[in-house]
Order: sequence, then structure tokens, then C-alpha cells
Amino acid sequence: MFEGCHVATITPFREDQSVDYDRLAQFVESYVSSGIAGVVPCGTTGESPTLSHDEHQEVIRTTIQAAAGRLKVIAGTGSNSTKEAVELTQSAGAAGADAALVITPYYNKPTQEGLYRHFSKIHDESEIPLVLYNVPGRTGTHLAMDTFLRLAEKPRILAVKEASADIDLASEIAMQTDLEVLSGDDSLTLPVLSIGGVGVISVVANLFPAAMQELIDAFSSGRLKDALNLHRALFPICRAMFLESNPIPVKAAMRILGRDTGTVRLPLSPLSAEFEKELTRLIEPSQTESLPRTTSTISS
Repeated sequence: MFEGCHVATITPFREDQSVDYDRLAQFVESYVSSGIAGVVPCGTTGESPTLSHDEHQEVIRTTIQAAAGRLKVIAGTGSNSTKEAVELTQSAGAAGADAALVITPYYNKPTQEGLYRHFSKIHDESEIPLVLYNVPGRTGTHLAMDTFLRLAEKPRILAVKEASADIDLASEIAMQTDLEVLSGDDSLTLPVLSIGGVGVISVVANLFPAAMQELIDAFSSGRLKDALNLHRALFPICRAMFLESNPIPVKAAMRILGRDTGTVRLPLSPLSAEFEKELTRLIEPSQTESLPRTTSTISS
């Protein structure tokens, strides 16, 4: 169900820091022509922690309307409040999302039993497929293999965005469960595919969606040398997306490429001048001209 590249979409802001829904719809439209599988609004890259509940829901609705069934929409609906996560997941389902991405609760650091009950309640009180999101570097909480095994028995928990950078864990999930494994780290997309993963939820695909999709297609069709070459071409850009906290670098890169998304919301701050110089060098046309491109662009 979740094969391919899914763009972890940014949330564009106007100068007054309000959400630019028109530009958001334009970005989604541009991704349709790139051949990717789907989009993921309201994740970390979409600055969900600083979106109000109304904004959060409207970003998801706008994305679904713009995708118009041409791309899968996996809506970020996680929270460290189980009640809030249930409500956001129900709202995304009612709006027409294909699935929900639900992160492990952050800050309150639940036990494995608490994590199991949290995800079980979201599953039992909503109707759309769920993608678990394991990213201990962000949340301070990790899903253990035994908990994955228990949650995999739920009929609508279908996949995991694995962003722990633990290839052994990704291998175990792929081997011991029927969950589809999506890489949560762009730079590990090819390694995750090699152990049975099916795709990626990608930050760098905001910049080069067709290239990331082609990497997956090349691997899937047995063109391993092509997949490796794309991995090598994209690798330094993938790493650059974390010169500072995501989505600071990707928003700067979008602006550099003429697809301005506005700045980030506090407490995030704009990319430092030192890192912007390095980022500009990495994504300039002479460095990226060999990468597959989308067939449409958005002017700033």
C-alpha cells in the first residue's frame, strides 16, 4: 500500500507567519507530475508542533483537496496526548486521508505497555490505516520489537516509518511482521530497501522528488547500479537537510531553488549564513544537473 516515495511536506508561511494554503496547494500539484507515491502533511517537516489545531486540520484538508486522489495522503496526526491523537486521526479520516502517521508520544516517555495502549486506542477509535512513526531522537521514546509484534496484530496498523537509524531493527520488523517498512531517514533509503523496506517518507524529496522516486523504482526493477548512483548523488544533500534542525535547511533550500516557503516559526530560527553557503553549493545546478526533475515548477 505504501510503496514508493512520500514527500514529508513543508508548511509554507506568509510574511505575517500565517499559513499560505494557496502555495501549499501549488506544491502538492507540483509533486503530482514528479511521479511520487504520496505526500505527508503535518509531520516534523510540516512544523506540526507550532500549528494550531485549526491550522493542522486545514493543512490536511488542503493537501487532500489538492492531491485529488492522484497521490496518497498520509496525514500526520500524532500527539503525546492519546485523546488528541485520536481526535486528529478521526478528523483526517473524515477529510479523506488515505492513512495517518502517528508518532510515539514525546516528553512524557510512556512505557512499552503505555505505547501499546496508546496506539491501540488510536486504532480502535479511528477507521483509517495507521503508519507507526518510530523516531527516538525526536521523542526520547522508542518502540521495542516486542511492541511492534503486538501492534502488528492490529488489522489497520499496516506500516512503520522507521527513523531510529537502526538497520537491525528495520530488518527485524521486515522479517518478523507484515508491516511495510518505510525509511524515515533519506540517507538510509537504499539500505532500508535492501532489507525489505518498500519506500521512504522523505525530506529531500521536497527538492528532488523525481530523483528519490527513481532511486526506489531502480532498486525495485533490479537496476541496482542506477539505484546506487542515485543514492550517491543524493547522499550529501540528504545529510545537508540536517545541518540544523529539520525543517530549517529544507525551507532554506526551497528558497534557494526559487520555491520560497517563508521562514520557519519560532522556536526554530532561519538557517545560519555559514550553513546556507554550504547548502547553496550542494544544490546548485552544476551539482544536481544529473538528477531526474519534475516536469513542472513553482515560481517564488
